[in-house]
Amino acid sequence: MTPRILVFAGSIRSGALSGMTADAATKELALLGADVTRISLADYPLPLMDQDLENEKGIPENAVKLAHMIGAHDGVLIASPEYNASVPPLLKNAVDWVSRVKADEKGRRFRAFSGKIIALCSSSDGNYAGIRALNHLRATLVNCQAEVITPQCSVPRAQEAFDENGDFIEDRLKKAMTRTCRALIEHARIFSTRAEI
Repeated sequence: MTPRILVFAGSIRSGALSGMTADAATKELALLGADVTRISLADYPLPLMDQDLENEKGIPENAVKLAHMIGAHDGVLIASPEYNASVPPLLKNAVDWVSRVKADEKGRRFRAFSGKIIALCSSSDGNYAGIRALNHLRATLVNCQAEVITPQCSVPRAQEAFDENGDFIEDRLKKAMTRTCRALIEHARIFSTRAEI
């Protein structure tokens, strides 16, 4: 089975370091034989999570679309920046809305994150490499019943980490990304919860 892997970054800023990390992951996953879909959260704009809004208007259409996109893949790789030692609000808001989706298009019980195999990457312009954000993101996704794998790739001083082709300059980062992507593919192949949507 060729696993279908969804990749996105936790930032939509032009030139975002997390976007570059997501691009590097996309390349590596494809080289390892995965069927990769790279999306941007910019294509799924969402209001701030608000249960009054949900009660009044229902779950936003883009949250449902994103949930179904996640559900239609065997695994997910998220590349996150770090804001104030935690998860950026854009990414947290997307996760919160997706977690509210409880049915697929046919009305069947559906939870996008439940049992979903997820790998995490991070990047920052400092030495912490976004690791603090991943600790919080991992806890949030596990609370949503996702299966977050242990290997991860964290990129310090990310503004200096890539060459002109978008590849890592340092071998240790190349190896970390390969290890993370390989583990994601292996787990997704064995434990896939891909929804037929």
